[in-house]
Amino acid sequence: MNAIARLAQQQQRLLGTVLAGTDDIQWILPAGQASGALARRGLQAYQSHGLALAERALSAAYPVIQQLIGADNFGPLARYFWRQQPPDAGDMARWGYGLADFLQAAPSLADEPFLCDVARVEWALHRAASAADAQLDAPSFALLAAEPPAAPTLSLSPGVWLLASAYPVVSLIEAHKLPLVQQAPALVRAAEQLQHGTGERALVWRQGFKPRVRRASAVEHGLLESLLAGQSIETALMHSAEHQASANANPEHTGAAVFDFSAWLAQAVQAGLVTGAHLIHQHDGASP
Repeated sequence: MNAIARLAQQQQRLLGTVLAGTDDIQWILPAGQASGALARRGLQAYQSHGLALAERALSAAYPVIQQLIGADNFGPLARYFWRQQPPDAGDMARWGYGLADFLQAAPSLADEPFLCDVARVEWALHRAASAADAQLDAPSFALLAAEPPAAPTLSLSPGVWLLASAYPVVSLIEAHKLPLVQQAPALVRAAEQLQHGTGERALVWRQGFKPRVRRASAVEHGLLESLLAGQSIETALMHSAEHQASANANPEHTGAAVFDFSAWLAQAVQAGLVTGAHLIHQHDGASP
């Protein structure tokens, strides 16, 4: 084994020892050296730094989860999660994507099942913050009038993400992001929604450089779901019409407003949710 390969092997072993939280240092010591107090202190320093880094990285991505479970509980959770799912890339901003499933599987959190969906929305917001930049392509909207409705679709802002949750996830996130003096009534309303089993559809996107989240109606959710799948505006509107019919048939939503696509499109463009239009075959890379 050459020197470079040996160094790489040692680095991998050191990384494994740091992440595992063990104090196995014998392989670090020079041959014949029995005591390794200095090496052990160095290893412990690496491990302590890694655990502190884990807590900072996770709290940056999941500030609402941190508030919901409490800072005293969040630190041990971050450290345990670090050992169970260590980072697989050098960019710590990419670490933590599996927290939602981790929370869902945790027996100690079985009485708070909403936490996993809150984590999913927070991770979508975290990733939207670093999504690719997109510019408004206003001239492209001429395709909507020039082409048959089965040909064009809408271009959505990078980072667009949807979740139909059984829990009031948007209300919970919005309440915890308010200034402390305004939180109490919003938290009470969110708690009441939890008790009543109220679900919400979360829409995440990036407006300029700022990630956003808001509630989406069933109709808008159906429309965006189709557009994200690369379907035409015609198909997307048919899909949204099915959701409109379901909403009208639900006694709890009697008198639901009819979805106005033109009004929605104007608002979506202004909010940076929709950035333009393109023909489906162009999006797929096929020749005209």
